[in-house]
Amino acid sequence: MATRSKSSQRWLKEHHSDPFVKKARAEGLRSRAAYKLEELVQRDRLLKPGMVVVDLGAAPGGWSQWVRQALGDSGRVIALDILEMPSLAGVEFLHGDFREDAVLSELVRTLDGKPVDLVLSDMAPNKSGVDAVDMPRALYLAELAMDFADHHLRVDGTFLIKLFQGVGFDDYVRELRRRYAKVAIRKPEASRKRSPEVYALAQGKRAEMK
Repeated sequence: MATRSKSSQRWLKEHHSDPFVKKARAEGLRSRAAYKLEELVQRDRLLKPGMVVVDLGAAPGGWSQWVRQALGDSGRVIALDILEMPSLAGVEFLHGDFREDAVLSELVRTLDGKPVDLVLSDMAPNKSGVDAVDMPRALYLAELAMDFADHHLRVDGTFLIKLFQGVGFDDYVRELRRRYAKVAIRKPEASRKRSPEVYALAQGKRAEMK
């Protein structure tokens, strides 16, 4: 059996001692990432009964699970991921690659012409460890998510997306500011300190870009 690298051993040790991992297990949540979303949503009161929410890059389902619980029996939660995701009561799951037109078309069909109130994107590419490869991949997914929000998020709706600080980050945020009345960059407490990830919260989608 292959031995784990020191970095992988360190990650496992940190993961199992992580208070958010322990809390997620105790509360029956699929992922510690749910606490990132909880902090972001509650701070700005992003959820309202009856909302239509689309969760891009949803697996293993931590965000969709939390949103479904928070909305109760109202609204719709539509989740999409290239990875399989065990079913969640009250969550509509589409399995496929968001980069493919056929998968996007299926998502549009599922919406059945209804505008989306909140688009969530926790998408990230499989990491190679090489920034020159990983950043463009992550940025491409972020651009696809922004394009989806351009076409399907209602006017005055909200877009929350994970971004990685690096090449292209400032330009992306600048594009968000053209599209939304208010854009804030947040680093939730549950986000690991050494991670370059941050979350862009874009509120008040404009009827027309600036």
